[in-house]
Amino acid sequence: MSEIIKKYDVIIIGGGPAGLSAGIYAARARLATLLIERAAIGGQIVNAGLVENYPGFVGGISGVELTQSMHQQATKFGMETLYDEVIGIELDGKQKIVKTPQGDFIAKAVIIAGGAERQKLGVPGEAEFTGKGVSYCATCDGAFFRDKVVAVIGGGNAAVTEALELTKFANKIFLIHRRNELRATQIMQERIKADSKIQILWDTVVLEISGDKFVEKIRLRNLKTEKETELAVSGVFVAVGSQPATSYLKGVVALDGVGAIVANDKLETNVPGIFVAGDIRSGSIRQVIGAAGDGAAAAVNAGKYISG
Repeated sequence: MSEIIKKYDVIIIGGGPAGLSAGIYAARARLATLLIERAAIGGQIVNAGLVENYPGFVGGISGVELTQSMHQQATKFGMETLYDEVIGIELDGKQKIVKTPQGDFIAKAVIIAGGAERQKLGVPGEAEFTGKGVSYCATCDGAFFRDKVVAVIGGGNAAVTEALELTKFANKIFLIHRRNELRATQIMQERIKADSKIQILWDTVVLEISGDKFVEKIRLRNLKTEKETELAVSGVFVAVGSQPATSYLKGVVALDGVGAIVANDKLETNVPGIFVAGDIRSGSIRQVIGAAGDGAAAAVNAGKYISG
């Protein structure tokens, strides 16, 4: 066992809406609470320039603003924040040992709210050109592609959101989707089809990403005609789905077939005292309001578990 740094009532893993909501409820209940986030506060919702379906914001709110406010609220009630990566969880009787590169932290209850990670395309050139034209976040990198031609890969809400965000910068956006209809919500489909900067390439997959020092083109295949073509682009934004960030949890809690955490109606895993919230949970609706609701429920039930 590494050095024990500090003990808490509740440790929350993940700083997205689920973890932040859990933090608000746990800290407000006067439970000693630590939130551990490996990157930036907010999770994937920070990629959304405008969140229109979170109750209370008639004109919408950016994902960054929403989650920053949630973090400030949880901090006001006493939640502590550590920026580090959780690399494992071990059990010591009823105590949970949360392991990080900085050392070990002990908690009476743990809420896992680590969300999901963007899936990769898995094609030649993707890894080599990541950060050199290949991106997974239009909000983060869109400004680098001002007045250029870019491609967005995917057909769900994430892909459509990326394409709409890129209209602020790029001259032309190709949305490349392997099917002949989008999976995004109807209102998002209406917006993307009405934007003259965006052209949808249906029934098409990416075979390869290539260039010299930076992305210059992609090789495509039409799944209906089997015809292969090349498309000159300066950027490729990948939005083909996400997978639960649970690689460090194998053998610790029960996972479903895709690696999401299985929980009961109290959001408790098969390990007493370990709870789950948000997109990382099996059966999650993968919406910000659902994640926030999960976080609140997990924190309330964690409090009941601690009090016996």
